[in-house]
Amino acid sequence: MQDYWGNRTGMFNLMPSHQELVIESKLIVRTLGQSNPVPVTATGLAQLNDDKDCNLNLLELSQVKETELKEKLNSLLQEFYEPGMPVASIVENCCRYIFSNFKYIKGITNIETTVQEILELRSGVCQDFAHVMLEILRSLGIPSRYVSGYICPNKNGMRGEGATHAWVEAWIPGNGWTGIDPTNNVWVTNHHVKLAVGRDFNDCSPIKGTFKGPARQFLSVYVSVGYEDGQTFEEMNAVRMEKVVGTEEVPDLASFEGQQQQ
Repeated sequence: MQDYWGNRTGMFNLMPSHQELVIESKLIVRTLGQSNPVPVTATGLAQLNDDKDCNLNLLELSQVKETELKEKLNSLLQEFYEPGMPVASIVENCCRYIFSNFKYIKGITNIETTVQEILELRSGVCQDFAHVMLEILRSLGIPSRYVSGYICPNKNGMRGEGATHAWVEAWIPGNGWTGIDPTNNVWVTNHHVKLAVGRDFNDCSPIKGTFKGPARQFLSVYVSVGYEDGQTFEEMNAVRMEKVVGTEEVPDLASFEGQQQQ
């Protein structure tokens, strides 16, 4: 079945008492996307408004989440935006601005870090850069959505290779949903493997759920990305789980991805 955003989902219940739960997900991906940069089209915000009038989903994805940041976002826009610019140019300039003005530093943010905090730090990882870009584009009314996936580890120097990664898709009139990666300052290529989309990270968590039982538990996550030629990249991490009396929340792998997204 599909969730609200069109992602494929599944659901299960495990009623008997148990001491271990293993969730294994495998998929074979053949990338067919474009390798070249997206051409900058001449369509502007006026054409974008026509698209939003016909699509409520686009309208929903063009609303700023942290409304108290309006003045701050307007100030950032002055750094790269001029009225009348094509939508594609706005998206590209925003991506370049974030890449050039925010430092890539692991471990100083988590999944609960707000955009306001990221703007103050001017630092973070891929999910932080994606969240900032979403708010900036939405402040102009450009529909934008969060993308969670992977970058194929092909040794081309891109940040986030072989680990969970995040980027942005913006709605560009004439092109539709178009991916761009502010962590690497590139339009999305066939090296990006998209798994889920949504308003933000919380909509794209690989696993969500609750369980009841003792508060002592241990979660480990293993990721392996391989090619047909046998080359494999592996990563395994332990995840700290917070104690909740009575009912325990599985950390949606949110805790994991928040720590491990590159």
